[in-house]
Amino acid sequence: MTVRVVLADDQTVVRAGFRALLDLTEDLVVVAEAADGTQAVEAVRLTRPDVVLMDIRMPSVDGIEATRRIAADSDLDGVRVLMLTTYQIDEYVFEALRHGAAGFLLKDVEPDALREAIRTVAAGQSLLAPAVTRAVVQEFARLRRPEAAGAERLAALTEREREVMGLVAAGLSNEEIGRELLMSPLTAKTHVSRAMTKLRARDRAQLVVLAFETGLVRPGEQAPLLPRE
Repeated sequence: MTVRVVLADDQTVVRAGFRALLDLTEDLVVVAEAADGTQAVEAVRLTRPDVVLMDIRMPSVDGIEATRRIAADSDLDGVRVLMLTTYQIDEYVFEALRHGAAGFLLKDVEPDALREAIRTVAAGQSLLAPAVTRAVVQEFARLRRPEAAGAERLAALTEREREVMGLVAAGLSNEEIGRELLMSPLTAKTHVSRAMTKLRARDRAQLVVLAFETGLVRPGEQAPLLPRE
């Protein structure tokens, strides 16, 4: 399957570099470029790509607002946004994830890692594995107070779903959650999917953000485990 990509960055040389790299990859194709957020949204609506490589900091409309507009458009449900940043700790990364980004990469990412990241988010997964991602989410979640309606929102979840959600926020994969809770990875995936549906989370990245925002998990902590049967 060919993954269709839109490149959004205000620096021409950066876009050219990513295009040159992706043009050498058989299963990845660049279908459009954009120099700011407004152009990015227009390009996405016109080309319906699988993945957008979106710079966070751009003039006029930035990458966060562009991501919000894409995520809010029901006609673009299949489009995944992968944020690009120059810094490991970027004050805007948490907001990007909160508004629908599937993950983020540093601009100096290795070519193979970039290709794999694009394939990962195109397949419907979130790019949450790198430790720097979890560090950023936890750091900026720490600076925000849990929302007042957090307990009310979490009331829709079963205890097991809350537990699984906490482990997702801790960075565990479905396989790791299964081992932790003595269940199959498929069962863990089912619990994750149900939690996402009930909380209207776009993907695992947003589920992690919600775990912090609702106070289910606090920075540096993990949701308490239920007694094992």
